[in-house]
Formats: sequence, C-alpha cells, structure tokens
Amino acid sequence: MSGGDEYRIKAAKFHARAQTENDPNTRSELENLARAYLLLAQQAERNTHMDIVYETPPPPKDGDMKRP
Repeated sequence: MSGGDEYRIKAAKFHARAQTENDPNTRSELENLARAYLLLAQQAERNTHMDIVYETPPPPKDGDMKRP
C-alpha cells in the first residue's frame, strides 16, 4: 500500500457513512472528515517523494565565539 492508501480507505468509509446518514449535521461532518482524509492522502503521497537530509553544522571555531 502506498503512503496515501490508508487515508483514502478511511475517506471512502466516511463518505459511505455520510451517504446513509439522515441527520444533515452529521452527514456534513462525515463529508468534512472524508475531505480531510483525502487531503491527508495527498500530503502523504507528496511526503513519499521528498528526501530530507539533515547535516549537523560544523562546530564553531574559537575565533567565531562572540563574547559579551
């Protein structure tokens, strides 16, 4: 499964529940949750394509230290 698949599955479940809900407020909230999970899926997909490398900066030289 790709990074966003689990979020898409949850979005589909919320969307399906919204379709069977009679209360308009609950239906609206379930649809909002479905949309939010789709956005999370998109972000997860973008995150799989990013490589972030952190390199520790070199220690300061003695002359670089500022004294008050």
